[in-house]
Amino acid sequence: MSKPRSSGPDRSRRRLLSGMAALGAGSLLAGCDRITDNASVKRALGSVEQLTYKAQRLIASRQALAQEFDKSQIAPIFRPNGTTNPQEDYYRAWMENDFADWRLTIDGLVEQPTTLSLAELGEMPSRTQITRHDCVEGWSCIGQWTGVPLADLLDRVRPRDQARFVVFHCADHTYGGSDLYYESLDMVEAYHPQTILAYGLNDAALPVANGAPLRLRAERQLGYKQAKYVMRVELVDSFKHLHGGKGGYWEDRGYDWWAGI
Repeated sequence: MSKPRSSGPDRSRRRLLSGMAALGAGSLLAGCDRITDNASVKRALGSVEQLTYKAQRLIASRQALAQEFDKSQIAPIFRPNGTTNPQEDYYRAWMENDFADWRLTIDGLVEQPTTLSLAELGEMPSRTQITRHDCVEGWSCIGQWTGVPLADLLDRVRPRDQARFVVFHCADHTYGGSDLYYESLDMVEAYHPQTILAYGLNDAALPVANGAPLRLRAERQLGYKQAKYVMRVELVDSFKHLHGGKGGYWEDRGYDWWAGI
């Protein structure tokens, strides 16, 4: 596990970036539907999101780490949110068999598509990190995550040159809707050392309420980017063929795609 990094300049930079992110994400999430349904407002907010994204890439190092914490700061119970008990038949079957039959598929714009069991993921080199989850609803929670660095999985499948985004397809229909949850990252965040596919929480197997058997942890992103119940990772050059075309379940419903903190 990497040691916490929170020097004065880093804290100042992160405060600047957090404020810029709030201008983009907060405008949408705190505003009323009548405002965000206005076409000119949507265009303006889209411009702010792009500004925030580009500014973060200019100011922050690609390897800059999110703050990590001490074990004494871990919350007794990591707060679950969103879907906490998927009811899909295939998921219930996996759960009843302790996920022995579950498989992660990695495909799309890769040279060597692969499928891995939970046991096979557990045999790969792992990373453990104690980080804070920041939700757009206004709460935070600190937990210890263990999983496979996404960079190692990408190295295994060898992304093609056209690949620009990594998409995480999930097993759950959020709030009983018709669309399966999904999320995405660009290649910079995908290769970041703190971006992992986690199968462990607080020295135990990942609970169902928190996304078992596998969830994304991208520690420089807000909570809605941390996709749970991941069952497929797809590398793509655009989002146009995916659901609403915005790169994520909530993004298709008005949230910013860039959620950096």
